[in-house]
Amino acid sequence: MDTKRYREAISHFATGVTIITTLKDGKPVGMTASAVTSLSLEPVLLLVCISNKIATHEAVEQSQKFVVNVLGEGDGELAMRFAMPVADRFAAVELRTEFDLPVIKNAIAHFVCDVHERFPGGDHSIFIGRVVDCSFSPDSRPLLYFRSKFGALGA
Repeated sequence: MDTKRYREAISHFATGVTIITTLKDGKPVGMTASAVTSLSLEPVLLLVCISNKIATHEAVEQSQKFVVNVLGEGDGELAMRFAMPVADRFAAVELRTEFDLPVIKNAIAHFVCDVHERFPGGDHSIFIGRVVDCSFSPDSRPLLYFRSKFGALGA
């Protein structure tokens, strides 16, 4: 399979955009992710796919906890900051203070998870999280990712 062709084809699958966060040595770490999906209601599980090569992978493995922060339609710049190598991704990002993990204050939804299982997935790992807390903004609109660009829902 030609990986370039695969990447072009899969870019036609519209997804929501999230930032996966956790702590490493007491400091927040995170990354932009679109490979997130609901898995089960009994028990309540979701899964995230994280590249084996990045710091967030190691941090989730160590902490055994993570947060999925769902981004809203105006959060393209924030998504890009967490997708690129930046010295302090969390600069000027407000976090909610009632959690032990970094929950982004302006996320339109969040899911706090304990790692339930981890599976290999090629150059990524599939982390299945047991959701221990979640909330959402009822009138919010999601940031979408389609054909390698950010977008929003139509009317």
